[in-house]
Amino acid sequence: MKNKKKKNKKWMRFRHKVVRNVAFAVIGLYTKLKTGVKVEQFKEQGKRPYLIIMNHQTAFDQFFVGMAFRGPVYYIASEDLFSNGFISKLLSWAVAPIPIKKQTTDVHAVMNCIRVAREGGTIALAPEGNRTYSGRMCYFKPSILALVKKLKLPLAIFRIEGGYGVQPRWSDVTRKGRMRAYVSEVIEPEEYEKLSNDALLKRITDGMSVDETKIMEEYFHKKNAEYMERAMYVCPFCGLSTFESHNDTVTCKTCGRTIRYLPNKTLVGEGFDFPYANIADWYEYQSRFVNGLDLLTMDRTKPVYTDTVDLSEVILYKNKQPVAENAQMSLYPDRITLTKDGNAVLDMPFGETAVVTVLGRNKLNVYFGDKVWQMKGDKRFNALKYVHFYHRYKNLAEGDNENEFLGL
Repeated sequence: MKNKKKKNKKWMRFRHKVVRNVAFAVIGLYTKLKTGVKVEQFKEQGKRPYLIIMNHQTAFDQFFVGMAFRGPVYYIASEDLFSNGFISKLLSWAVAPIPIKKQTTDVHAVMNCIRVAREGGTIALAPEGNRTYSGRMCYFKPSILALVKKLKLPLAIFRIEGGYGVQPRWSDVTRKGRMRAYVSEVIEPEEYEKLSNDALLKRITDGMSVDETKIMEEYFHKKNAEYMERAMYVCPFCGLSTFESHNDTVTCKTCGRTIRYLPNKTLVGEGFDFPYANIADWYEYQSRFVNGLDLLTMDRTKPVYTDTVDLSEVILYKNKQPVAENAQMSLYPDRITLTKDGNAVLDMPFGETAVVTVLGRNKLNVYFGDKVWQMKGDKRFNALKYVHFYHRYKNLAEGDNENEFLGL
């Protein structure tokens, strides 16, 4: 009897509608004032459920979707959101997001999506799985097409423009400037079922792809460049390096060159010619640089980088248990190690590690063995380099030197 009751339990609840309406009135107004976003309501929505596929630029993106669509929207969210104790329980009760394991194919998440769709719910997801660090759209797996065709829902492509200018992933501040969020296209099931996978993937990509270097707007804040070192760690003049930012400048700590980040999102060197006009081009150079490293032959006795972090074990769907504060985390060509007061805490060879991923602005999650470890550094901590090195090593170890994918 108990199992039957659990089986018949609905995902969609009346309270989700109430919460959505309250959030729309309160959070919606705050979001508009905070970001200056112009959200275009999807007037053609009707009473049908949709699968919303969106690009991912800011921490407010889910609110933009909620402001454009009437009724509750069920968001596919990283499992880390569900591992924060009481806060996670409250979110699950209030809006019932659909958990998914980051960087993996999660069958359970697909089954939950099917369940919500059968109940008549609208589902939203960002297939990139990451906010862009560069202002250009991140890679996403073509496997999203299988979910689209499995759910058989009308497909709404939601496009956010100017979000990188207002709130870059690496920044703690929100700039003043223009941004827009809207449904760029709707593809009906009877239409996409006739398309090849390549054609459908192109429609989705074209519908939500944004290159912020093409948006000619200005975004103002006195701390425009602050914490850019969360994204950048390769200097065009020095190679692997570290940076330190203040206000609208960032400085390479190896060669001392200082770069200024202007309101129009361009970069200029102070007293020298900086070779990249914007962060996107610099970021692409950084990726090429890492893809040129032969990690299999590099010296494995000395760390490439060392950071001070707080280490926690993530108890999935429950909470996070602190393990060590102010531990020393070292990045080697083939592994990540953590020590505390000179004693070994963790040794995670890349060959035995399932996933290395960055969360939020600069938290690092490592799936090693049967556990998930989370490392959180200071404000200037760059978690991205660990992700890039891990993927470069895996590509080389698998004999796939042509694979340039570095995890985002």
